[in-house]
Amino acid sequence: MTGNGYAHPEALVRTEWLAHHLDDGTIRVVEVDEDTEAYDRDHIPGAVGWNWTTDLHSQVGRDYIDRDGVQHLLRAAGVEDDTTVVLYGGNNNWFAAYAYWLLRLRGFGPVRLLDGGRKKWELEERELTRAVMDYQHSGFRLSGPERPELRALRDEVLARAEVFAKPGADAVLVDVRSPAEFRGELIAPPHLPQEQAQVPGHIPGAVNIPWSQAANDDGSFRSAEELRALYGGKGVEPEREVIAYCRIGERSAHTWFALTELLGYPHVKNYDGSWTEYGSLVRAPVVLGA
Repeated sequence: MTGNGYAHPEALVRTEWLAHHLDDGTIRVVEVDEDTEAYDRDHIPGAVGWNWTTDLHSQVGRDYIDRDGVQHLLRAAGVEDDTTVVLYGGNNNWFAAYAYWLLRLRGFGPVRLLDGGRKKWELEERELTRAVMDYQHSGFRLSGPERPELRALRDEVLARAEVFAKPGADAVLVDVRSPAEFRGELIAPPHLPQEQAQVPGHIPGAVNIPWSQAANDDGSFRSAEELRALYGGKGVEPEREVIAYCRIGERSAHTWFALTELLGYPHVKNYDGSWTEYGSLVRAPVVLGA
């Protein structure tokens, strides 16, 4: 496990810890990457690969798999009642954090994030393999309750838009995209297609704290002291309700993790509809520029 003054240090595991526990029968490692072919090239020994587009999303409509779908994924990975799932991925774990948030949303508790993810594992030249494990399907049953308080939906964001824009409000909206996306100069990260939303800009009242600022150069999370300074300096305090958003909810899930698990903020939601939804709404208020 890791420390660094975090409120819930058990939510993270270090690379050296995982390297010594890969043969532990109660650990199941899962890779979730933006690059859905990364797992096939190589991965941590014993890891299962989840495709964020096809495994985590419903086949019909824009939503995630439900509790039955999550239960099926976990069963296919051989997860038992005493199994702890360790998630990791590339790009500072942004899609691994996305999967973490989804598992929590659907009521699965024993899940951890590998601090630094694939990047740190590779920098340390730890073992990678192309061998794919075929685990026997388990009879695991998801018993934890659904946690809708972790998710913000469109109507809530629209209804509270005026609140976010008021100084001293008890709620704060955090836009974790890049400054260029926030200002409306881009609609998506530069390496991705730019047509996902109809208009550029940001939600009125949002503060811009790019998700990547929460990570060190090796992909690991910054210390609790550094994170408190990062978010507190923009008025994102623990006594306020926080809603984070990005483009499709994966970068904001990373910020959700930092605020909820590492800093212990009690009221943080991920608006997973994010800019691809909001930026396509008719007559929704939008701001351009800084």
